[in-house]
Amino acid sequence: MKRKQFLLNTLLATPSLALAKQSGYPGNTKAPFIVQSGNNRSGEPMMKYMGLHPNDVVISRKDTGNALSVFLFTGYGVVGTPLHIHYHQDEFFTVIEGKYRFVCGDLTKDLSAGDTIFLPRNIPHQWLQLSETGKLIYAVNPAGELEDFFKEVNDLKNPTNEAIDNLALKHGVKHLGPPLKA
Repeated sequence: MKRKQFLLNTLLATPSLALAKQSGYPGNTKAPFIVQSGNNRSGEPMMKYMGLHPNDVVISRKDTGNALSVFLFTGYGVVGTPLHIHYHQDEFFTVIEGKYRFVCGDLTKDLSAGDTIFLPRNIPHQWLQLSETGKLIYAVNPAGELEDFFKEVNDLKNPTNEAIDNLALKHGVKHLGPPLKA
C-alpha cells in the first residue's frame, strides 16, 4: 500500500479506534443513527460559529461516552479560528469542500477537498478558510466540552472577544492570538 493511502486510511480509522475498548463500546447509544443533511444530532437549531457559519454536532459526546465528538462546519466567506490550544483533546479535520490553510506549531499547509490533517493536543494551531465557501468535518478525541463551548458562545447576547476567550478557557481551550489573515 502506498504511504499516502496508508496514512489516509489510518487517519480515517481514528474515530473507530477511539471508540474501541477491551470491555466493549463505551457510548450511550445502542443503535446506529443517521443525521440527515442540514440537521444535527440534537435536533435543536444549528449552532452558528461566530454568528454566521453552521457548525453542527453530527456525533455527540453523549453518543460515545465522551470518547469522541464529530462536527460539520460550513463556512461562507473568509473565516477562521484564533490561534488556540486544546489541553485535553486531539483533533482531526477533513476538508469536504473548499480550500483551507492550517497552522499547527511550525507546520503551515493549504488543504483542499479530500485532504485530512491531524492536530495533536497541546500544540497551538488555527485554520483559515481561503475559499468563498467551504465544508470541514472534524472530530475531537476525547470529546471533552467543545460542544458546550459552541452552544454557550452561540447563546451569548454580547459576544465580546473577552467573553468568548473566558468560555473557551472554561471548556479546556486557551485562545492565544488572533485569526490568520488571508
